[in-house]
Amino acid sequence: MYIDKKRKKWPGPALAGALLLTVLCAWRFVLPASGGDMEEESVKAIKAAVERCALQCYVVEGAYPSSLDYLVENYGLQINEKEFYVSYDIFASNVPPAVKVISRD
Repeated sequence: MYIDKKRKKWPGPALAGALLLTVLCAWRFVLPASGGDMEEESVKAIKAAVERCALQCYVVEGAYPSSLDYLVENYGLQINEKEFYVSYDIFASNVPPAVKVISRD
């Protein structure tokens, strides 16, 4: 059996390159997103939660709630009012409310 002695080198450069590539991928894709992205996701999540609770109220009671406080008291909706302002505008009891979420920062 023939063994090529030139190929029996230490794989240091290849391992270093693979390690560098792994670190770069982790830095780009695995580490948490920046604060602006997290804030945007929080705004979307709060808006979706308010809309979901309002729809649940409509299904159970036959009408959309007249205020955001009703959802907080009766449907367990929780909003961090120190960080976000939620605008809940209802036109009629059979029309979905217009929900806007704004960061207070």
